[in-house]
Amino acid sequence: MSVKTIVFACVHNAGRSQMAAAWFNALVDPGKAHAESAGTAPAAQVHPEVVEVMQEVGVDLSREVPKRLSDALGSTASLLVTMGCGEACPAVAGVCREDWPLEMGAGWVGTGVRLRRRGCGRGRSSTSTRSRSWCCRRRSPGSCSSRRS
Repeated sequence: MSVKTIVFACVHNAGRSQMAAAWFNALVDPGKAHAESAGTAPAAQVHPEVVEVMQEVGVDLSREVPKRLSDALGSTASLLVTMGCGEACPAVAGVCREDWPLEMGAGWVGTGVRLRRRGCGRGRSSTSTRSRSWCCRRRSPGSCSSRRS
């Protein structure tokens, strides 16, 4: 049996998709599936608030760097999970896509540190819950009833 690759993608690959891939990798049997994260217009770095709130639960994203969703990475995917970025959400021809619209959407980083951390904490909780639910629902990652291009 080959290891399935799940790609979590958004626009900047600096928040939601990084958290979702990290949670997925922490929860899934690495002999069955592995997650990558990517974006269509990658930021220079993962949001520091994202690194901080994930560190609080023992997940280290400090070495992660946002990367572009390339054709090569897309071609390895069994499933593409987008993060609710609307019209800007990426698609990969021939790869099943699920959309996980999360509270931590565009503009979630507010003007103050408290607002940023509150939004980021909600995003962390949402990605954890969605990843756990997905892993429980699908015993064979990559099986999807509808394919989108």
